[in-house]
Amino acid sequence: MAASQRLTHVLVTLALLILCVLMVLYPAETWHAGVRGLSIWWDVLFPSLFPFLVLSELLLGFGIVHFLGTLLNPLMRPLFRVPGSGGFVFAVSCASGYPTGAKLTAQLWEQKLVTREEGERLVAFTTSSDPIFMIGAVSVGFFHNVAIAPLLVASHYAAAFLVGMLMRFHGGTAKGPQPDISSASPSEQIPRNRLVRAIYAMHEARKADGRVFGELLRHAVSSSLRLIIIVGGLVVFFSVIMELLVQTGWLGGLYGITEQLLRYSGLPPSLSPSMVGGLFEVTLGAKEAGGVSTSIPLIYKVAAAAFVLSWGGLSVHAQIMSILSNTPMRYGPFLFARAIHALIAPVLVLLLWTPMMGRSASPVLMDNGFIPTLSTYAPDWGLIVLTGVIVFASIIMLLLLLTILSYIFKPRRHVKK
Repeated sequence: MAASQRLTHVLVTLALLILCVLMVLYPAETWHAGVRGLSIWWDVLFPSLFPFLVLSELLLGFGIVHFLGTLLNPLMRPLFRVPGSGGFVFAVSCASGYPTGAKLTAQLWEQKLVTREEGERLVAFTTSSDPIFMIGAVSVGFFHNVAIAPLLVASHYAAAFLVGMLMRFHGGTAKGPQPDISSASPSEQIPRNRLVRAIYAMHEARKADGRVFGELLRHAVSSSLRLIIIVGGLVVFFSVIMELLVQTGWLGGLYGITEQLLRYSGLPPSLSPSMVGGLFEVTLGAKEAGGVSTSIPLIYKVAAAAFVLSWGGLSVHAQIMSILSNTPMRYGPFLFARAIHALIAPVLVLLLWTPMMGRSASPVLMDNGFIPTLSTYAPDWGLIVLTGVIVFASIIMLLLLLTILSYIFKPRRHVKK
């Protein structure tokens, strides 16, 4: 074991030295790649992540997560084998994008609201792209076709839902019934009504936190800034690495392998730049998919973008690893879930294309006059935050509705007297 660790350290050191040499040999390309990565972070990631990171910290401190967790527990336990608080994590992640799901899961683990295996299941399906990136940056900015946005969003989130249901089989079976998170305080008798229990859990969580609003806000802003700076650094770092690999031509072999795999799968080999670029960085891969030759059918280009968005890129993987490093949660289950998500999403694009798009490039359920003719995308912080809030509220309402339906259709148990 010690020998393998020494070999790993030597290889990593050698790779870093080669990277330094390449940065010296290609200074202009390195600078431009760094600026491009910084622009992606400032224009897209910062406005879509930072407000929701701060709000999620505040909601945790005020006990809203405990409130929603108690209400959603009957739905999240059977479907995903995670606590009801996982519904809150899923909603925030869909609204703000990666790596918010991992950040909130790590916080739930710190508060002992999830076990290691529950946290691994939760991170597996709550790591997703945000809707404004799929609609604005990908559909409008890269594809110049806003009509594909509903298909991209539907396939991406449906695939995440399926991944969550598949990952429920991850880990051993817990012995005995899983208690609600509202049972944290034994000082008082917990009411039987679930809504009252949810309010009780929120009150107990707020008392246990004990911080005044000013202190809570300060801590939320400082911790969110630390994470968002780490995310930005990783985006710039992988942007530079990708550019250096392109300049040196070392990606040629990987392009060839990808082309052969696509050809054997019956897919256009010209999609290989998108697949390889998306392997490292999601924005680059999605941009390559939108810029593929017009001779390639649109359905295949959208499927390639769905693959890239679901995989997330090694930049996102590094962000998740940095967040999970302070917890016992492992990277392996997350890697497996990303691979499954990246396989399911393109298949859903192919299956949903005819029902949603028909034979044209416009959704069959939408009137052509309703679709705006946009060709450029300019990030707008207000639009990003507003879209995220709407998505968060919509998912929470949908989960609550499903929970109510599960109550209605749940078979009643008759207690024998």
